[in-house]
Amino acid sequence: MKENIDKQLQARNIKPTTMRQLVLQVLTVQKTAISLPELENKFEKADKATLYRTLKTFEENKLIHSIDDGTGSVKYALCREACECHPEDLHVHFSCTVCGQTYCLTDIPVPKIHLPAQFQLESVNMVVKGICSNCDK
Repeated sequence: MKENIDKQLQARNIKPTTMRQLVLQVLTVQKTAISLPELENKFEKADKATLYRTLKTFEENKLIHSIDDGTGSVKYALCREACECHPEDLHVHFSCTVCGQTYCLTDIPVPKIHLPAQFQLESVNMVVKGICSNCDK
């Protein structure tokens, strides 16, 4: 797994430090998006600032994307391998109103937005809220 982690970092021109490797390992096994406080809880002795800088580095290099799901805490999830975070790469997110988990629905693209002339799209954040399959049982 370590070789794969290093390859992912190198593919995005990110120097593989121990903390970056550990954070990416956590993000790789995550089934849902994760917030900074949730990530902090995964590490006993990690500095919050270091974790935040790691997430920002990952985001700047398009290894992860951030999600504002309306909970007041930004969450992070891995990008798909070929993702460049262009509007055509964007997908819908689902926020469960019961458990609070946020899921990337990568197979559901954000609908094309037709803006008036002189307006330029830079980003879109589409969050659908409801009850996830785990909570619906």
